[in-house]
Amino acid sequence: MKDGSGNGTAEGASGLSVAFDEIVKRFGPVEVLHGVSFELQRGRVYGLLGENGAGKSTLMKILAGYEKPSEGRVLVDGEPAEFSGPRDAEAKGILLIHQEFNLADDLSISANIFLGHEKRRGLFLDEAAMRAQTRAALEAVGLGRDPDTPVRRLIVAEKQLVEIARALSRRARLLVMDEPTATLTPSEVARLFALIRRLRSEGVTVVYISHKLDEVERITDEVVVMRDGRFVGRAPTETLTRHAMATMMVGRDVSDLFPPKIAAEPTAAPALEVTHFTVPGWAEDVSFAVRPGEILGFAGLVGAGRTELFEGILGLRPATGSIAVAGQRVRIRSPRDATRHRLTYLSEDRKGKGLHVGFPLRQNLTLMALERYARPWLDAGAEETALERAVTEFGIRGAPNARAGSLSGGNQQKLALAKVLHPDPRVVVLDEPTRGVDVGAKRDIYFLIQALARQGLAVVVISSELIELIGLAHRVAVMRNGRLVAIVGEHEMTEEAMIAHATGTNDAAT
Repeated sequence: MKDGSGNGTAEGASGLSVAFDEIVKRFGPVEVLHGVSFELQRGRVYGLLGENGAGKSTLMKILAGYEKPSEGRVLVDGEPAEFSGPRDAEAKGILLIHQEFNLADDLSISANIFLGHEKRRGLFLDEAAMRAQTRAALEAVGLGRDPDTPVRRLIVAEKQLVEIARALSRRARLLVMDEPTATLTPSEVARLFALIRRLRSEGVTVVYISHKLDEVERITDEVVVMRDGRFVGRAPTETLTRHAMATMMVGRDVSDLFPPKIAAEPTAAPALEVTHFTVPGWAEDVSFAVRPGEILGFAGLVGAGRTELFEGILGLRPATGSIAVAGQRVRIRSPRDATRHRLTYLSEDRKGKGLHVGFPLRQNLTLMALERYARPWLDAGAEETALERAVTEFGIRGAPNARAGSLSGGNQQKLALAKVLHPDPRVVVLDEPTRGVDVGAKRDIYFLIQALARQGLAVVVISSELIELIGLAHRVAVMRNGRLVAIVGEHEMTEEAMIAHATGTNDAAT
């Protein structure tokens, strides 16, 4: 075993076995877990599957000391365990890597790694030791950043790696990973999987929560499925196809995950035309066009400049180049300008930039309209129209006055999508529209995106999931190192071709 230096588990430690015995959890009168019982053996990797709202995260929060069961008990190595909080669980060796980042942006990477677990030399902090151990932890996850770098300077993928490094630097005997690869590149995923395999070989128990069934298939020994707050089944991973996993999760066949593609009018004038566009430090001399009714995908590795390109187009970053909307050249210097010209953008950072999580559903829906019309009020009729559309067309489940932060991941994403559509856009840019949502919610969002194109909107989808782009898009633009290196037509779309363009291993992309 490794020591606590960021390279694994503590010397002499071993993995934990866990049994959930008739776990019930209520929040007020609402029961979200209904007598859940199953066991986890030490030294195995478990895929914990289920749609958003299935109860996976709540159950894992109980295991990690963030919540207490209303009824039932958790047994660790055969003994009942009651944790007063997460630090109590950590002392036992149980750590949870949250899906949503739990980092202090104004602190350094090193300070975040050791927050609440600072090393001291006498009365003073041992900064040198913490930097050295942070450097080792970052090396283990493949993040080449200085330990003194403030977290606010990191991109989303780098923050995810810091979260993983922090968990690995503790004395993990049972490690829960909730959507750990949502923002990682294929090479970063490969390195993480190597770490998981090493931990398993050292006896550590790993619970891997993910909606990426190909990853579950690759890295787990056994699959455990929950649905509607109940345990519904388990099976060795090697005995299940991805289709079988998805069917167990949703309780119905999901073979129709993507809607049929409807061809865009090839002779229509572009709804958005971008020419020789440069975002300093991120994107250089990019030109493309998207037509009404077309879904244009954008692929590329993390850091390729996709998000930053569109932040420049939408007025969020300084940029140069030409933008034309419906044939008219426009100047966009702020998101308000973009909204006025009927361009809207759904950020990949749903909670940080996509929604005001402390605001209720009603106010979130109408914020974009306020931006568009630059007025401090909106009439009640418009509010009710937006709410009715959100509930009926988008299928958002939640009371109008409930805070957005209380909604499930899939409902938050639908709310964010409804929000950017409320000001009646002509062009919609969706950045990682299904990140962190379950397979059922993904299907709903895919059909909503297709419906937007069918209504004549031009839709841009930025996604790290190539299968998603292949299933949705009419064409896919591939970026590498800030440049647009290829635009792939529908009949040439394969994962292999787009990876080759994104990595530069295809002669056609160099």
